[in-house]
Amino acid sequence: MEYCLLGIISYTKMTTKQITAANVNEQIKLLYQTAFPEDEQIPWEDLVRLIGEMHLDFTAYYEGENFIGFTIVFPHEPFNWYWYFAVLPELRGKGKGQEILITLIEKYKGETCVLDMESPKQECENKAQRECRHEFYLRNGFRDTNLYKKFDVVEMTIMMMGEGTFTMQDWDDMVSELKKFWTWN
Repeated sequence: MEYCLLGIISYTKMTTKQITAANVNEQIKLLYQTAFPEDEQIPWEDLVRLIGEMHLDFTAYYEGENFIGFTIVFPHEPFNWYWYFAVLPELRGKGKGQEILITLIEKYKGETCVLDMESPKQECENKAQRECRHEFYLRNGFRDTNLYKKFDVVEMTIMMMGEGTFTMQDWDDMVSELKKFWTWN
């Protein structure tokens, strides 16, 4: 498959593998535990349980035999909720995240998808990282919903791709569905 990323042609043989409770491995677990702040993680044991119970789309991405990252999507009508998206630290900034996102967007083509991310508008120590991440999603077809949700001291912005609008009621409905399977303090 050939992609043109920022004017650079990159040839890749990226493959995907569906992750289940039976085949999840330590490499994926380690990336999950290091890529996201602890207060944004579902405890690992709970996440593994939720893979089957919620029919999560947990996908690992490989280049040849080499693991490069993963995504976790909660397929939910009428919105697919992109929960987690991580690339190995040594591969960040090298187009691998772009390739994964292109694959994910293609998989959910024609469907509406939402994600929440740390707000680039909130003053914080990692503001530049948040701005870069926000721009990444905008470049790839997501748009701001102008909705924000605060968790403790972290403000999250909600972005979407696809038709229609997204409201706080939509957010509450998705979170309500999650709470049927898992709740947090």
